[in-house]
Amino acid sequence: QVQLQESGGGSVRSGGSLKLSCAASGDTRCMGWFRQAPGKEREGVAAIGSDGTTDYAESVKGRFTISRDNAKNTLYLQMNSLKPEDTAMYYCAADRTYCGYRNYALCNYWGQGTQVTVSS
Repeated sequence: QVQLQESGGGSVRSGGSLKLSCAASGDTRCMGWFRQAPGKEREGVAAIGSDGTTDYAESVKGRFTISRDNAKNTLYLQMNSLKPEDTAMYYCAADRTYCGYRNYALCNYWGQGTQVTVSS
């Protein structure tokens, strides 16, 4: 059974930075970060495979960096140059076979989320 626990969310001003962490247990070959703002559909942010291959949504390319420490079974999301439109609940997700971010419905395991709020 896969278990995921996010941490690191908070409130920052526009242009600031935050680093999210996701402590995982179980088979987490594919991992990713997703977010959901109030009244909006959940959307993918970034994904990473067990070999370190990464993929990013256009809206965060150049600002966010996804990484993982396989020895610690921990996923990270470094978020720089944050904008108010990045405000959302951020979720860590994992799956044994789906290593993308475009279709959140294909991820079988989810954390409970951590809130990120960016003020202007």
